Parts: sequence; C-alpha cells; structure tokens
Amino acid sequence: MDGSIEILQPILHYGGHWLVPFAIAWIVWRDNWKAAGAVIAAANLIDFDHLLADPIFDPDRCSIGFHLLHGWEAAVAYLLMLGVPKWWVRALGVGALWHLAVDWGDCAMQSL
Repeated sequence: MDGSIEILQPILHYGGHWLVPFAIAWIVWRDNWKAAGAVIAAANLIDFDHLLADPIFDPDRCSIGFHLLHGWEAAVAYLLMLGVPKWWVRALGVGALWHLAVDWGDCAMQSL
C-alpha cells in the first residue's frame, strides 16, 4: 500500500465502526438516536470471533469469510434480524451488517 492508503484505512475502519453507527441511528431512529447508536456500535462485538483465530489479529487477513461471525451464514441471520419487530433487534442487525460492510471495505483497501 502507498502511504496515503495506510493513513486513510484506519481512519475509515475505526470511524466506520465507532462514529458512523450514530449517524445511521440519527437518520433511522432520530427520536432515540443515542440508544440506537449505542446498539448499532455494540454490534462490533461480533469481532469476538477473532479470539478463535490463530493468530488472533493479523493485519493482512480479511475478516470476511474467515471468521465465524463474518461469513455469509451470519450475514443471512443479520438480515433476518431486520424483520423482527423490536427496534433494538433491528438496530443490532443493521449494526452487524454495517460492521461487515466496513470490514469488506477494509479488505478491498488491503488489495490496493
């Protein structure tokens, strides 16, 4: 990677995981955006599946398709959560899907 991507990648990655969830919540659940943002950000807990990998963290490894909660089966479960009538379950599903999207973007930048 060239220097500009190496600087941009962590900003997009961590901003995507910790700041954008509150922007999504403000757009979708404006009356309850702080709580919804916290639930969406809490979906980052799917990263606990990294604890099952060896090594636990590999900066050159793409999470998508490698870790249990980052695969297509998990994505289907997250999509199904969008149909549950409880707002917080839908927010958690949105957060998990957003997490996968951010990680996918990270994988795409790794190939640059």
